[in-house]
Amino acid sequence: MAPQRAQSSPTLTPTGPRAAVVLAAGNDDASRALLSQPLGDATVVETAVDNVRRIVDADRIVVVVAAGDRTVRDLLGDDLTYVEQAEACGTGDAALTARAAVLAALGDDAADASVLVAYADTPLLRSQSLRGLMTRHLLTGADLSLLSAVVDAPRATDGRIVRTDGEISAILEPEDRPDVEVDGPTEINVGAYVAAPGLLFDELDAMVADGENRLTELARRVIAHGRRISSYRIYDTDEVRGVNTDAELAEAADVVLKRLFMPKKNTDTKIVFGTGGWRAVIGEGYTLANVRRLCQAIANQVVRQGIETQGVVIGGDRRFLSRESAEAAAEVFAGNNIPVVLLPDDVPTPLVTFAAPHLGSALGIIITSSHNPPEWNGMKVFRADGSLPLDDETDRYQDEANALAVDDVITLDLALARRTGMVTDKVLTEPYVDAIEKIVDVDSVRGSDLRVIVDPMYGTSQLTLGTILNDMRVRSEFIHAAHNPLFGGIAPAPDLQRLSTLITMIEQGGGRYDLGMATDGDSDRIGIVDETGEYITTNDLLLLLFWYLHEVRGEKGGVVRNLATTHLLDRLAAHFGEESYECKVGFKHVTAGMEKIGAVLGGESSGGLTIRGWILGKDGIFACALVVEMLARTGKRISELREMIYEITGRLYTLEANVDSTPEMRVAVPRRLEAEPLTHVGPYPVVSVSHLDGTKILLENDNWALLRFSGTEPVLRMFVEADSPEKAAELLDWLKGFVTAGV
Repeated sequence: MAPQRAQSSPTLTPTGPRAAVVLAAGNDDASRALLSQPLGDATVVETAVDNVRRIVDADRIVVVVAAGDRTVRDLLGDDLTYVEQAEACGTGDAALTARAAVLAALGDDAADASVLVAYADTPLLRSQSLRGLMTRHLLTGADLSLLSAVVDAPRATDGRIVRTDGEISAILEPEDRPDVEVDGPTEINVGAYVAAPGLLFDELDAMVADGENRLTELARRVIAHGRRISSYRIYDTDEVRGVNTDAELAEAADVVLKRLFMPKKNTDTKIVFGTGGWRAVIGEGYTLANVRRLCQAIANQVVRQGIETQGVVIGGDRRFLSRESAEAAAEVFAGNNIPVVLLPDDVPTPLVTFAAPHLGSALGIIITSSHNPPEWNGMKVFRADGSLPLDDETDRYQDEANALAVDDVITLDLALARRTGMVTDKVLTEPYVDAIEKIVDVDSVRGSDLRVIVDPMYGTSQLTLGTILNDMRVRSEFIHAAHNPLFGGIAPAPDLQRLSTLITMIEQGGGRYDLGMATDGDSDRIGIVDETGEYITTNDLLLLLFWYLHEVRGEKGGVVRNLATTHLLDRLAAHFGEESYECKVGFKHVTAGMEKIGAVLGGESSGGLTIRGWILGKDGIFACALVVEMLARTGKRISELREMIYEITGRLYTLEANVDSTPEMRVAVPRRLEAEPLTHVGPYPVVSVSHLDGTKILLENDNWALLRFSGTEPVLRMFVEADSPEKAAELLDWLKGFVTAGV
């Protein structure tokens, strides 16, 4: 009969005094050497002990090392306690060696404490699994608790768990079942234990005295004495892997790499900057607490630089929690004696980009998640000149923010901050519009009789863009202009798939509209639909504007594009005798490239662009105004301009696709690219391969294919450009086949 479940005490809670023993003595020199081998950003033993540190205070962790060993101590540091196992007499003897050190560390808490025993050669055990084991032990009131897992193919050395009426009634070691072949899904003993120190060390003492030195014997003895064992089951069987050979170390390295790309849930709500700021799901990574921590880290940097008197300007878009977040951010900066200009209405991101240099502020901050789905929010930070900070700067922000505790954040109540002048509410719509109208030729548009339809996608552009269009005397009609934090149930990205209403209205308008325009949720990206209802890619729009700026406005200079943007820009630049420059994805790289070569235009195929003399960030509102000016001054429609420019550059056809990138794919695809140097993509010879950002395969005649894992989403992005639509489709199919083969 299985032991009866112990009744938990009404006062039992899943917390209490705890200590840990980590067995790091190894069986021999080879196994000890493996403990110091690199695994991800640390070594095997550091990774294993770090997981224990997350649930047990360092001053109560005892590490058992081999006699005379210094390597493990040097790796782990002086804040842990070390004891030496005199001889390699087994894991039971090693754990017993830690008794005096554990009891000394626990002191008066020993009677109520729980002790975790873990192995240094199982670094893939997650801290959450160890926490689950400890919590299960305390909640169930068991005498001994262990980790278990169900594996499809148990190893010959695995102990098999037997249950009776759901309770563990036996653990069968290989010698207990010499004639039984274990096959199929089997529950095994993983080999981490929790028990009260009295039971643990008394049983180990008796066990070793009986000549049994294996720690796995502990559970069998507890069962034999009629005591109750509970278990916490691991479902990620990668955690079961030990590191006892070079081959197992290589497999563990793959697991560590794969985990880097797994979606983080409630176990990790760290602030991580991508190519366009910090973004996260609301209620998970995006919380007001994280907003405050990030603002405190940024405020710290402002103070270090001695520029706090310049202040900061803060705004928010129309997303859920944006207004509350902007006010929370203002309280943090004011609390750090940094004056704040708080923009009172929902505002476009480019207005904040403009506001920083306009006001002479140290930084501009906008609460937005750009074109992400409505369940996301985030933050973008701009330097004093309106440019995005580069990676080393955002790394400093995020690292410091993640290290801050809630109590480290300094705030000043918003009402008091307003009364004392530390927070000033200011509307900057007019200065922003006036600045645009100094660059865009408003007078040349008046009298053109243009009629446009605009889809702001429930975002923030209608006030500013509407004002500019009115000043131009352009007849404009706005759709989807209401304040809707759900954005109509879609991601507010101005691409072909999400502009169906705009396209349909133009197609059914009977020639009523000369142009359709769209901006994304925070108004820094543009989408264009021509007078026939055809969606115009940003690749084509950049071509049109580069030609217009150079040939009609007479603004000489080159062009900057990211590596996922059309090479027709290079052809047009060569035709003009100008320079073209390729950069990584991220608009901060575009503006840096523009400064480097003195470019007149910079842009990305995803919908962002700016020109020389305007802000150092993408601006969908300015771009819309410039397109309207282009139509008015040339007297041509978009379709006519495209055909005229194709006569200069020829045609290339672009396609793109995204596939969900599994963690396995993140590991396998780069490895295959390294192992199999490409000579052909299908029948087409490879000219060269660039690893500037992802893998870009360059073919003849400006044809190319790009594989790039997104820095902000679990997505692999694929782009191709080719001489014909058929060839582009062929290249894209080849990429899809390549990335999914063997994954």
